[in-house]
Amino acid sequence: MKRYKLSLCFDGTKYHGWQVQKNAVTVQQTVQDAMGRLFGVRPALTGCSRTDAGVHARAFCAHTDIDTEIPAGRIPYALRHYLPPDISAVDCEEASGDFHARYSAKSKEYVYKIYNRPHPNPFYRGYALHIERPLDTETMNRAAKAFLGRHDFSAFRASGSGVEDTVRTVFDAGVHREGDIILFTVRADGFLYNMVRIMTGTLLEIAYGKTEPEQIPVMIARGDRSVSGPTAPAHGLYLNRVLYYSQTT
Repeated sequence: MKRYKLSLCFDGTKYHGWQVQKNAVTVQQTVQDAMGRLFGVRPALTGCSRTDAGVHARAFCAHTDIDTEIPAGRIPYALRHYLPPDISAVDCEEASGDFHARYSAKSKEYVYKIYNRPHPNPFYRGYALHIERPLDTETMNRAAKAFLGRHDFSAFRASGSGVEDTVRTVFDAGVHREGDIILFTVRADGFLYNMVRIMTGTLLEIAYGKTEPEQIPVMIARGDRSVSGPTAPAHGLYLNRVLYYSQTT
């Protein structure tokens, strides 16, 4: 029995997030079903994160323990025959027995994508939040810098979340424009439920002039979900990369 590190990317539109749920189709369930068909047994599969329904992933890591004669590098090709077109296995490698897709990660990076033009673009439907009014990315970027550092992010988690430890360290945060696309990128040692989507909603409130960039430190200090912005829709969010301790930043 060997441990394998499996790298995936997926379009989350049709899925209720990563984690297996009753009466809902999830990415984890779908990949496990494919692995069961490939290996003849349905192995346990542990993911690096729990993504919300509708959230996408450019680089999602999972680990599994299996007994197979298929070389690690060939597993993604073999899985291709059993996975739907909106999920792809892009890499697989043997890992040490103590590797854990979630707990061995030192940071995760998310990107929130906004399509900023007066009229919608059907090619971004389901893959970027459409905002008609012009957005001031310089102000949004300045505001995003207030997220940097180690803070209690209780004000930026979904109401009712049962997580007790709400302190996270944000290593990088910024907003920039690429033509009609605005990207909010944030990397941290971990994220609370809906944290990036609430950060995005708060930055949009600042761009609309409903609040000032200087209010973000006040929101963090208050620790109250009611003082931060709305939760941005899931379809603009991407898990962009996961960095492990064997990797450089």
